[in-house]
Amino acid sequence: MAADDMAASAAETPVSPAARRIARTILNGFESYFAEFQNITLGARHRFETARWQAVQEANIERLDLYKQKVIRVARLAGEVSSKELSDLELWGEARTAYAQLVNNHANYEIAETFFNSIFCTVHAHEHIHDRHIFVMPSRPLDSKPLPEYSIYVRYENSAGLEVMLGRILDDFEFALPWEDRERDIGSIVRALERGLLPRFGGAGTAMRVDVLESVFYRNKAAYIVGRAMVGGQFIPFILPCLNNEAGGVYIDTVLFGADDASIVFSFTRTYFMVDAPVPSRYVRFLLSLMPQKGTAELYNSLGFNKHGKTEFYRDIIRHMKQSEDLYVIAPGIKGMVMTVFTLPSFGVVFKIIKDRFDPPKQVTEEIVREKYRLVSRSDRAGRMADTQEYSNFIFYRNRFSEELIAELQRVAPSKLWMDEKWIIIRHLYVERRMEPLNLYLGSAGPEAVRDAMDEYGNAIKQMAAANIFPGDMLLKNFGVTRHGRVVFYDYDEICPLTECSFRVIPEPRHEEDLMSGQPWYTVADNDVFPEEFRLFFSGNPLARAGFEAQHADLYDYRYWRTLQQRIRDGFVSDTFPYRRSKRFDPARGQS
Repeated sequence: MAADDMAASAAETPVSPAARRIARTILNGFESYFAEFQNITLGARHRFETARWQAVQEANIERLDLYKQKVIRVARLAGEVSSKELSDLELWGEARTAYAQLVNNHANYEIAETFFNSIFCTVHAHEHIHDRHIFVMPSRPLDSKPLPEYSIYVRYENSAGLEVMLGRILDDFEFALPWEDRERDIGSIVRALERGLLPRFGGAGTAMRVDVLESVFYRNKAAYIVGRAMVGGQFIPFILPCLNNEAGGVYIDTVLFGADDASIVFSFTRTYFMVDAPVPSRYVRFLLSLMPQKGTAELYNSLGFNKHGKTEFYRDIIRHMKQSEDLYVIAPGIKGMVMTVFTLPSFGVVFKIIKDRFDPPKQVTEEIVREKYRLVSRSDRAGRMADTQEYSNFIFYRNRFSEELIAELQRVAPSKLWMDEKWIIIRHLYVERRMEPLNLYLGSAGPEAVRDAMDEYGNAIKQMAAANIFPGDMLLKNFGVTRHGRVVFYDYDEICPLTECSFRVIPEPRHEEDLMSGQPWYTVADNDVFPEEFRLFFSGNPLARAGFEAQHADLYDYRYWRTLQQRIRDGFVSDTFPYRRSKRFDPARGQS
C-alpha cells in the first residue's frame, strides 16, 4: 500500500480527542529531543577546534542520556493530557493512528516513530508489543519518497588535476584553525591515491570525481571529511581524517579509500559520531552506497541514533526469520559463568542473557552486571569493545529454537524465559555482533596469524586502558576476532575504571613455606591487580604467550599501569586511530 493510501486509510479510522492529544504531545517531545540532540552535536566543531577533549567525552554522555530523559518526561506528560487511563491499549491504537497522520510528511518520521514506541514501552513496561499499538514495522518504507542526494554533498572533479581538486576540498572544509601545511597534505594524499587507488583503474590521470558530504563527522579527537570517489564506474569510500596539532593548526592524518577501511571507521566498536545531519536518513542512504554490508541499523547507530538502530535491528531480524529456516543454537565456545549466549548461524549476532545464578567463583549480582554494560554504553569504546544493545521482552518463534537451547535456558535463566506452544519471550537480553572467540581462533591459526592476533590482543588491552577501562578478566575466551582481523573485548561483567584499580608487584616470599603454600602469603584487596599474573592467561598456549611477550611484555609491569593511571587523572586523552598506524602519513607523529 502506498504511503498516501495508508495515510488516507488511517484518516478514516476513528480517533478520540484524548488519543490526538497524546499523539501531539509525543511529537512535540520528539521535536524537543531532536533539537537538543542537534544542538549538542553542533558543538562538536568548536570542541575539536579548541582541543577540549574532556568536553568531547562529556558531550557524548550528555547526548546519550538525553533520549531517556526526554522519554520519561514525555511519558508523564502523556498521562497529564489524556482524559483516559494510559493502560488502555485501545487508546494507544488510536494514538498510533493519529501519530502516523502527524508524521506522514515529516522528514524524520522513522526516528519519530521510534520515539513513539519508546513512550509506549515506558508506560507499559515493554509489554503488549504489537503493531496495533506501536510501529513494530515502519508506517512506510524508508525510501518511499526519494530525496535529492545532492542536497547533502558537494561534488568535485579532477578535470584540472588531483592537486586542484583536493585543494578545493580542503579550502571548502577548512576549520577556524589554519591547515598546518596545506600543500604538504595535498601532496601526501595525491601520492597515496596514485600508489594505492588509481593503478586499479588505469593509473595517474584517470578521470575521477568525489562527492563529499557537506557535514564533517566528529568523534573523539578527530574530524572526518567523508565522501565517495567515482572512478572506473565504481563508488569507493573516500575519507580524510583530520587532527588538531594542539598548537594552532589542523592536518590530514591519512586518506582512506577502501571498503574495509571505511567499515572500521564506522565500526560497532567505537563511540557514535557527531555530525550535523538534519535528515539522518539521507546520510544513512549515502553511507549504505559505500558500505552495504553495514546495514541500516548499524549506520543509524554510527550517527548517534542508537535507539532507532535498535528498532531497525528488530525489523531486520523479523525479516530474516521469514527468509531463513535454521535454528537458534547455543553459541560455540567456552560457556560463561555469568552469561548464557545463543545465536542464529545465518545471522551475524549473538544474544546474551544473564543467568539466574552465577557459577563460582563469580560473586557479582545481576544489577552489578547490568551496571557494567551501562558503563560500556557510556564509555569511549576505543575501537576495542563491542557495542551492545539492550532489549526487554524480545519475542521469538518457539519452533526456531533448538531443543538443546530451550533446555539450556530453562536450566540457567528460567526467570528470563516465558514460552507457550508458539512463542518464546526473553524478558531481558543483550545483542552483540558475533565474532570468533580468540581462543578458538588461535587453535587453528598459523604462527604468523597467532603473532598478529597477540599483537592485536595487547593493543586492545592498552587502548581500553587508555580509555580508562580495565577489562578485569583478560582470558582469551573473552575477546573476539572480527572479519577485519581486529581483536575486540566483549565480556563486561568484571570491567571497572582503570583509575579504581591498585596495581601491585607480588611481594617476595618470606620463607620457603610461602612458596609451597597454596594460598598467597600477602594480603589481597578486591581492587588489587598483579600484572605479573597475566602470564597465566596463556597457560597451555606457549606460541600465543611468546607472541604476546615479544610485543607487549610491558603489560606485565605494574609501573606501566600506574603511569597510565596518572596520565588519565591528569586529564590526558589518548589518541586511538580507526586504521593501522602504518596508514598514517607520519606513523610516529603525536606519539607520547
